[in-house]
Amino acid sequence: MISRIDLRGDALLEGPALRALLPRADFDVAAALEKVRPICEAVHHRGDTALIDYAEKFDGVRLTQVRVPAAALAEALAGLEPAVREALEESIRRARIVHREQRRAPHTTQVVPGGTVTEKWVPVERVGLYAPGGRSVYPSSVIMNAVPAQEAGVESMALASPPQKEFDGLPHPTILAACALLGIDEVYAVGGAQAVAMFAYGTETCAPANMVTGPGNIWVAAAKRYFTGRIGIDTEAGPTEIAVLADDTADPAHVASDLISQAEHDPLAAAVLVTDSVDLADAVAKELEPQVAATKHIEDRIVPALAGRQSAIVLVDGLDEGLRVVDAYGAEHLEIQTADAAAVAERVKNAGAIFVGPWAPVSLGDYCAGSNHVLPTGGCACHSSGLSVQSFLRGIHIVDYTRDALADVAHHVVTLAEAEDLPAHGAAIKARFGWKVPESK
Repeated sequence: MISRIDLRGDALLEGPALRALLPRADFDVAAALEKVRPICEAVHHRGDTALIDYAEKFDGVRLTQVRVPAAALAEALAGLEPAVREALEESIRRARIVHREQRRAPHTTQVVPGGTVTEKWVPVERVGLYAPGGRSVYPSSVIMNAVPAQEAGVESMALASPPQKEFDGLPHPTILAACALLGIDEVYAVGGAQAVAMFAYGTETCAPANMVTGPGNIWVAAAKRYFTGRIGIDTEAGPTEIAVLADDTADPAHVASDLISQAEHDPLAAAVLVTDSVDLADAVAKELEPQVAATKHIEDRIVPALAGRQSAIVLVDGLDEGLRVVDAYGAEHLEIQTADAAAVAERVKNAGAIFVGPWAPVSLGDYCAGSNHVLPTGGCACHSSGLSVQSFLRGIHIVDYTRDALADVAHHVVTLAEAEDLPAHGAAIKARFGWKVPESK
């Protein structure tokens, strides 16, 4: 069901050579880019009409309008199962606790007497959030995107989610209910690349946004790449990933269940176990069969995900080698199931989020840990972070110098301007002192 990669002995290479040996899904955003280009430009030129046409083409439903009526949001919340509402409210509460603490305060540094630089943090003005449809419904993604934006102080927020034929062209009612719980009243029944284009260009109904965040399929990722530079994005999210670094202290039933939990997202989902214990590897492989047989989404998601080239059990010589492998892999989700797991977690350099020990599975982080589950995929954890309050804030430097403070450094500014052959830069300093550069004190 799941392959093995043996990196013991001389097989453990360095850098790019090691990364090339590790399992990874095929996810060619560049190839998808050319296919989403005409969709994005159709939205640019035809606005809501294009959105309605694409809903009919891709989602099988003819809309009369793309914005979800307020009554539909209220109805979805009223019809939400009490237990689901309670769980969503608890997820929101915990996410707010964590994200509220992330907001940075302005900070002023006195560089010299009379010269200060202040960094203030300003939220983006308007954000478009995307909640995917398709194989599953993800109200948790609404929470993970909306809460940090709200805690950052974003004033204008809209959400798009694909129209569903079985719900008369509205997004899934649980998505709508989550929006209502979060106070998001601007919601659009728009999916895929066309949703990103709607936020990037704006239409007759939807004002353009400064930033778009939220997970989606390859078409959403390609549209984000298409608009990078015009709008801000969180990340080009690829297929979800879990890596588990484990030794012989790990419970094979726990490890197997956690691998399956990510495999059920998508046939391209990656499930990777890195271990120095052959006994654990054998036990996990044995555990997978009955656990898979007892769950749902077996043939269409879990089996192809576990059997795919993106999933494997990776054997290493020891913990140090295992850490090298998981750092080279840079997993979206990394579980540490070893002796002294907290100390091992401190040594990890590359991961979207780290889950420590047997009682912090990835499923907890998906819903109710308080952490954010919008995380870098495809090895991007080596240079990118997960979604947070900081994702929605812009740092602005405020430079405030007195005459004396400028005079003290003027000769250095002029010297550097001349060294770069930019004499007008130096002249802008000289003009303030009667064209004579003050001598340094």
